[in-house]
Amino acid sequence: MMCFFFSFLPATFWTIIGYFVLFSSAKADGGVKAFGHVLSIWVFVIAAMFLLAGAYVSLAGLCPMENMMQWCGNGCESS
Repeated sequence: MMCFFFSFLPATFWTIIGYFVLFSSAKADGGVKAFGHVLSIWVFVIAAMFLLAGAYVSLAGLCPMENMMQWCGNGCESS
């Protein structure tokens, strides 16, 4: 579950950027407004992909952080 929780950091970053782009495009006119809406949708999709990737890695057992913690829990000595 650690990879899922750590995927919230880039997802939050991209969500804030998407909101800023959407807010900025609302103030624009014409083609810039349409481009801003499309761009903000793509940025929100990127944010969702980070969450989906984090969930997949966590549920599939491929998270390197969890593997490292399990390895250290089974006899890793701290010097």
